[in-house]
Amino acid sequence: MLERRLLKSVLIFLGVVLLPGLSAAAGKCERLVATGNPEYPPYLWRDPQNPQQLIGANADLLKHLAKELDLVIDVIYTGPWSRAQDEVRTGRVDLIAGAFLTLPRLEAMDYVHPAFFFTPSVVWVRKGAEFPYASWADLHDRTGGTLVNNSFGQLFDAYAKANLTLEGVSSLTQAFQKLMLGRTDYVLYERFPGLALAETLSLEDDLLVLDPPISSEGLYLTLSHNSACNDSWLRGQLAIKMTELVAAGLPDTLLQRNLLRWKEQQLQPASVPNP
Repeated sequence: MLERRLLKSVLIFLGVVLLPGLSAAAGKCERLVATGNPEYPPYLWRDPQNPQQLIGANADLLKHLAKELDLVIDVIYTGPWSRAQDEVRTGRVDLIAGAFLTLPRLEAMDYVHPAFFFTPSVVWVRKGAEFPYASWADLHDRTGGTLVNNSFGQLFDAYAKANLTLEGVSSLTQAFQKLMLGRTDYVLYERFPGLALAETLSLEDDLLVLDPPISSEGLYLTLSHNSACNDSWLRGQLAIKMTELVAAGLPDTLLQRNLLRWKEQQLQPASVPNP
């Protein structure tokens, strides 16, 4: 009888000591905030009905992850891509909903493996102003445009810094406008988001893609080193769930769904967004 009472006391003690720690590990942050590139359809773009929110395949994937982990993840608009990255570096925002792997970002963020998409980045030119292109070297002695703080993978970024002339702007719309005005010779950007925006701007018949792609890089979820929510439990759970979702083919399903969603939105008449 005495042994049973002692055992019960030990179990109660362990419960008092350990359960709060387990609860804190699993519920330290029940709500996280994510952001990303707002000119990135079908991966990410601003919700026409609520421009302070980002929607798209990446946002849908984060919402699914959040549900699996019993969390809430808000995917918000924080400004152009360069500012979105700064918000995550400082920890004011917890997550980037899709970024290529680069050394500078590794210094400020943890990457959740595996990548959930692989996206080709290409050379966009104005129709009628094409030039011979077969490799990176063919971009020498020409002026290119891209987004501020954009990346095309560590290898190409290093090559471009040493060998190419690239002018950074805050939005792809500006980059395409400069290209159409002849102020740049080409624009570097991902194929699918570039095509989506070209269609929106009615430029699909005025722009061409030169093959081969300059790179094809994985898109990762990243977690800021300065996020108050960044702990080993969250990183581990995100990696486990991401592995499961990628193996199940969910990202590709979400991509196709959001390609259709984007195209349908472009056919709808403009409406006044909610305040």
